[in-house]
Amino acid sequence: IDHCSVLFQVLMAVGMCSAVCFGLTMFAFQTKWDFTVMGGALFVAVIILMIFGIVAIFIPGKTITLIYASCGALLFSLYLVYDTQLMMGGKHKYSISPEEYIFAALNLYLDIVNIFLYILTIIGASRD
Repeated sequence: IDHCSVLFQVLMAVGMCSAVCFGLTMFAFQTKWDFTVMGGALFVAVIILMIFGIVAIFIPGKTITLIYASCGALLFSLYLVYDTQLMMGGKHKYSISPEEYIFAALNLYLDIVNIFLYILTIIGASRD
């Protein structure tokens, strides 16, 4: 494996993740849609993704990896918007109290890390 190629893939994933997270954060700040009511649906989607991941273990191949990583990146992108709006409070139906800022920061951090890992998986699977 060429180390320059791997470094390029990681840097490309960092750039894409930064652009996606910045765009989604700006969307969460300005949109009139309330994503804070989607908590239950997002939880169900995570359970479905987990079951799909378990099934994907037994079906090897680049296509299943790309589908799984794409679904994961999309789901955690929705989670980023959801958690950003929860943290903002304001006119949204649900919010996190200001005393729980560490919990809110941890949620955003985990969303961003998951988006990065799924984007990296997509890049890695598409390069093979």
